[in-house]
Amino acid sequence: MLDINLIRTDAEKVRKALLKRMDSVDLGPIVSLDKRRRELLTESESLKMRKNAASAGVKKLGKDEQQAVFSEMKEIAARIKAIDAEVAAAEAQLSALMAGLPNMPADDVVAGGKENNAVVREWGKKPEFGFAAKGHLELSKDLGLIDYERGAKLGGAGFWIYRDLGARLEWALLNFFVETHLSAGYSFTLPPHILNYECGYTAGQFPKFREDVFLLAGTGDKTQFLLPTAETALISLHRDEILKEDELPRKYFAYTPCYRKEAGGYGANERGMIRGHQFNKVELIQFAKPEQSAAAFDEMVGQVEGVMRKLGLHYRLVKLAAQDCSASMARTYDIEVWIPSMNSYKEVSSVSNAHDYQARRGAMRFKRAATGKNEFLHTLNGSCLATSRLFPAILEQFQQADGSVLVPEPLRKYVGTDKITI
Repeated sequence: MLDINLIRTDAEKVRKALLKRMDSVDLGPIVSLDKRRRELLTESESLKMRKNAASAGVKKLGKDEQQAVFSEMKEIAARIKAIDAEVAAAEAQLSALMAGLPNMPADDVVAGGKENNAVVREWGKKPEFGFAAKGHLELSKDLGLIDYERGAKLGGAGFWIYRDLGARLEWALLNFFVETHLSAGYSFTLPPHILNYECGYTAGQFPKFREDVFLLAGTGDKTQFLLPTAETALISLHRDEILKEDELPRKYFAYTPCYRKEAGGYGANERGMIRGHQFNKVELIQFAKPEQSAAAFDEMVGQVEGVMRKLGLHYRLVKLAAQDCSASMARTYDIEVWIPSMNSYKEVSSVSNAHDYQARRGAMRFKRAATGKNEFLHTLNGSCLATSRLFPAILEQFQQADGSVLVPEPLRKYVGTDKITI
């Protein structure tokens, strides 16, 4: 959620920032409602002071005078009650309007959509094959790694089953991520897969994107849903809490399956594991002071790139334009892996900084030791990594002429072999 004080004092600055990601921005209703709410509160306070003053002096008055004061106090009480109802209505409407606004992009994030995304750097080289290279669907079937047909039989389109060395390769990736993030000082967390409405609201996914998740039960603020990413759970770990300054930054990671509706059709080049309703992912989260925020972002990008480089996969790092960032994020870098059969890059990680947007929604603060004042945290998240696109990339980038696939060196101790053969 944005800072109402910033909108109140510099609405034009907020409007120009939001126009980087929105076609039109009208903050007038918010400014008007906020002004009316404050006017009502001022009137209410004034009336309460009059009522208290009259009450304090009524005993000194004569009977007739007392009766007049009691009549006035009754009228004041009725007006206060009416004002309180009007304030409550204004606050509810204001809250709804504020909740619908996306985050302000960081100053250096350019306007526009995917066409304005910028490649920051590439690592490694695109593999070149002196033979007829296969796609990951064919490789996974030939090597007995994935059973798409029975996955669809069990869950429908968009589901699959890992088999034998395929299951071991998938679990090897997860083990490798856990080991890597533990050594970097992240705290390992296994959160619930069923979340409440407040988790979706704090993350910025509710109420606007409520229909994008698998809803389970309840309506309104009683909604329960399957987590679409561990970020939605982890970001609420410190909801409604005030942390100590010397505890920051706090760094967490979690492994979870992710459950996505993935609205829209599947292109012919997105068959297999590229897009599905359930996939595995390890997610990084940091809670930081505002002045730690930029360094935390760079550290998380480095953490993801380090994993990719250890796996030996060719990838690129892309800075997203404002419209391509999710609504809650001020800045996002995507890590995209090369998929040879698709002749394109596919996102395997997004590292994002929400600044104080999620912290305001979830009332997440820290106490500044020097001032004793409570300030909003900055929250950051990054997938490290989603396996459903790494798995195809490994099969395709490390395939051999005889139809086998080399296992990346860091995964061999988990898989139990250095090569997967027919």
